[in-house]
Amino acid sequence: MEVSRVRALRGPNLWSHHTSIEAIVSLTPQEECVGNMPGFEARLRTRFPDMSPFQPTGHDDTIPMAHVLELAALGLQAQAGCPVTFSRSTATVDTGIHQVVVEYSEEEVGRRAMEIAVALIKSAEDDTPFDLAAALHELRELDEDVRLGPSTGAIVQAAVARNIPFRRLTQGSLVAFGWGSRQRKIQAAEIDSTGAIAEAIAQDKELTKKLLHAAGVPVPMGRVVSDPDDAWATALEIGLPVVIKPKDGNQGKGVTVNVTTREQLDAGYAAASEFRDDILVERYLPGNDFRLLVIGNKLIAAARRDPPIVVGDGVQTVRQLVDQVNLDPRRGNGHATSLTKIRFDDIALASLAKQGFVAESVPPKGARVILRNNANLSTGGAATDVTDDVHPEVAARAIAAAHMVGLDICGVDLVCDSVLKPIEEQNGGIVEVNAAPGLRMHLSPSFGKGRAVGEAIVSSMFADGDDGRIPVVAVTGTNGKTTTVRLIAHLLTAGGMRTGMTNTDGVYIEGRRIDSGDCSGPRSARNVLLHPDVDAAVFETARGGMLREGLAFDRCQVAVVTNIGSGDHLGLNYITTLEDLAVLKRVIVQNVADGGVAVLNAADPIVAAMAHNCRGSVTYFAADPEHPIMSTHRAQGQRVVYVADGMLIAAQGKVEHKVALSEVPITRDGTIGFQVENVMASVAAAWGVGMPWERICAGLKSFANESDNAPGRFNVFNYKGATVIADYGHNPDAILALVSAVESMPAKRRSVVISGAGDRRDVDIRQQTEILGASFDDVLLYQDQCQRGRADGEVVRLLREGLSGAKRTTHVDEINGEFIAIDTALARLSPGDLCLILIDQVEEALAHIAKRIAEAA
Repeated sequence: MEVSRVRALRGPNLWSHHTSIEAIVSLTPQEECVGNMPGFEARLRTRFPDMSPFQPTGHDDTIPMAHVLELAALGLQAQAGCPVTFSRSTATVDTGIHQVVVEYSEEEVGRRAMEIAVALIKSAEDDTPFDLAAALHELRELDEDVRLGPSTGAIVQAAVARNIPFRRLTQGSLVAFGWGSRQRKIQAAEIDSTGAIAEAIAQDKELTKKLLHAAGVPVPMGRVVSDPDDAWATALEIGLPVVIKPKDGNQGKGVTVNVTTREQLDAGYAAASEFRDDILVERYLPGNDFRLLVIGNKLIAAARRDPPIVVGDGVQTVRQLVDQVNLDPRRGNGHATSLTKIRFDDIALASLAKQGFVAESVPPKGARVILRNNANLSTGGAATDVTDDVHPEVAARAIAAAHMVGLDICGVDLVCDSVLKPIEEQNGGIVEVNAAPGLRMHLSPSFGKGRAVGEAIVSSMFADGDDGRIPVVAVTGTNGKTTTVRLIAHLLTAGGMRTGMTNTDGVYIEGRRIDSGDCSGPRSARNVLLHPDVDAAVFETARGGMLREGLAFDRCQVAVVTNIGSGDHLGLNYITTLEDLAVLKRVIVQNVADGGVAVLNAADPIVAAMAHNCRGSVTYFAADPEHPIMSTHRAQGQRVVYVADGMLIAAQGKVEHKVALSEVPITRDGTIGFQVENVMASVAAAWGVGMPWERICAGLKSFANESDNAPGRFNVFNYKGATVIADYGHNPDAILALVSAVESMPAKRRSVVISGAGDRRDVDIRQQTEILGASFDDVLLYQDQCQRGRADGEVVRLLREGLSGAKRTTHVDEINGEFIAIDTALARLSPGDLCLILIDQVEEALAHIAKRIAEAA
């Protein structure tokens, strides 16, 4: 078995809505049926006992090794604790070649699980050892390293529950929610509206205390000290016991509390100095340590934090008791679990010494041994939820503290005996205010119930009913995609929306191109969704990007399928038939939002049938209003767009909106049939987004199919009295549409300039010139810049073969070079002639044509 071309499908894809790893697997004839491999399954299950059955009970199917790989890769992730359930394997048209797809929750884990699954299978084949425990441990560790921590993860889960899309921007905890102009960002438990000044204030503990004191919030007094002598002098000045800690620390790092002697102070000063140069000494407040979580104007959660302790049993040493406590599965080494393991370090040993113990001491039965004075979870402490016990006055002080500092999400550290009564009555105080507070003590407390903290944070960023989404229109099909995308974007812009657009020409924001080249894939689309100045997005969604990565979005408001034609990339990536192509193209239809719209070509049976895969509504378009699908759909009260009496009509029930095709320049008074189809699809899409009809009409009237507005899409020029048309048509269906359009235009003599894309099938390349040979007098064949895997001259030879039985063509030239071919064709033109130039290098060729026209003027 050989695995190749492993890639991550990061969005909805050909196989499922899940993010997945896809691999191409080559099998030997023996591996096509593992039942023919004696003892293989038994050896495999010895190594991985919890692996799923190869097939349902009662079946006796032929099981290829690719299916075993699929089950192994999925099972390894599941056993490692990853929430994955989907997998699939399928044979391709090539003998021995299979596609294997396995869901992942973290891409790195999914890729590694595929590698380990291969090693597991080889181990079973060769009957060599395999360490399952080590493999699962590796996957768990990797998953813990790369997945979001509990705080950020809780916020993301709350957003997903509200149908708010998210995207992880880094390997850390920076996450964007929503799209375009409606997006918000978080960094762990800090949101984008929190100012840098507020965060700086929270970091400066001395300044924080001054501000809180000014606001009437009780705080312990103290000051920054310069050295251990100054620290001791300050301690005596404010009165022992004291707390010594870094001025701007976090997570309890370097904090020593209840300091009563010079020796303890010196040790505490040294511990604090390991983290910061500025050291703070303040009055020690006796009592319990509470963390109050303020989000916006509300106290959302509160927990009492207890220091790490062990209870003696009269038999085990302190170290043994700690080891036993650390066996709790809730305790991990970092922040990914609800509790952290208790550490044995200098601070822990110093705490033991104050109690008269060392690590090897055996405490009496029932004795509580404190391993640390501070109660942070990150140092092994525990938390008890006390949210329902907080006195209103205590909550008010915590909210006031958060507002005084300016934090939207604030962890307020309070020391007092109880939260059941006001702070002032207990001589307690707020000792710290924290930006980006840890949430796990509130999500999964050691005791008590967890609180909906993630939901509260999401609600502070998005109002009820706001899912952070902008309208997304996805356009796919064989022909007309780019023009349709451009026209939809133009209509949305005319409707007052700042529109982002991707297509085969580039990425555009409000009409300004910010990237060039073929940008019809998911990466470019994701960049548009991240742009803060985008109110709506229109994406050309090409087959290549869907195969490589899946979609850039989880749901779209409108999905447009223009047509499914032959000759467009068939034979590549195991897409060999029109049915295969349709299954791929309908991915966008399958991922229309519940309240969204699929815009489908009723005249194309393959496209029309996609309506069954749409969870939203369907708008059909076709020139003929009497088409059975169109008439039935309208009779059912659904939307249709059609043409009648020179008018484009959008109808739903008895309501009709009309615009004369003579007022839509791109259609040339309705004579260019494929442009009429593009307009119908675009109007239906804009209607689906909710554009007012008057804005749609205004947009149609102002969209001209010029080379600067729709380059390479039936751009018409006048050259010395002859008509020159430049177009990027590159498959048989596109050629047919162009021929139909050109035949409606008068001409004395017709010529065409054409090359072919080398990555098409031979039959598709020949068919293009077979079509042209019936309508053009002169044909100029040229070899373009990139042969796409073909030998030199091979494409031109296939094109000439297509002209072998041409009915009209009388003159054929073969030319090396696109621009030379263009110049040759232009030089032969006389007034009244027509020349169709099928360009390859769109921008360069259009610029070359424009230059020649300018020179001839």
